[in-house]
Amino acid sequence: MSQPLNEIQKILKAKANAEAKAAHKIFVPGKDRIYGVRNPVLNELAQQYKDGGFGLVEELWNAGAYEEKLLAIKMLGKIAKKDPEQSIRIIQIFANDIGNWAICDTLGMQGLRPLLQTHQKEIFSLARKYNQSEDFWQRRLSLVLVEWYTRKKELHPEIKQLVQTLENDSAYYVRKAVVWIKKNFSKEK
Repeated sequence: MSQPLNEIQKILKAKANAEAKAAHKIFVPGKDRIYGVRNPVLNELAQQYKDGGFGLVEELWNAGAYEEKLLAIKMLGKIAKKDPEQSIRIIQIFANDIGNWAICDTLGMQGLRPLLQTHQKEIFSLARKYNQSEDFWQRRLSLVLVEWYTRKKELHPEIKQLVQTLENDSAYYVRKAVVWIKKNFSKEK
């Protein structure tokens, strides 16, 4: 275990509280271990430890707790521009181990956020790949990855193809993502 991971885990333990832990268990059901740390603390840690680079991002993810995974994604979002190809590779690794909607949505909306303008083709390629996955979290991720692009009318046909494939999906969280994206289409731009 690296020194930065050790430091982060000590901070997470110190900042944990029972009320936050109980709330996480209710609103973000899943199997991940939970410290009970709120998002503002994670945002501060992401800023503080972003210089730990991709190695620390992967080490945090592999540590396995809910907050460690969220922190890994938030940090990735802060450093993604340094190596877009590595960032996309890491997203693909993380996509194999999504255990709840919060991790899925943070992964899709924050992990590659700095690359939205410059790597649209690659992001849509990932979305198409995950759209056909047997893993329902990856199917949800396929829509979350392109959520930001609903702001661009010229991309609506491509996004609607992804949505159409999943409209009658058996998984509750996939259907929720379908509703979310459709609602975005109906918003005034």
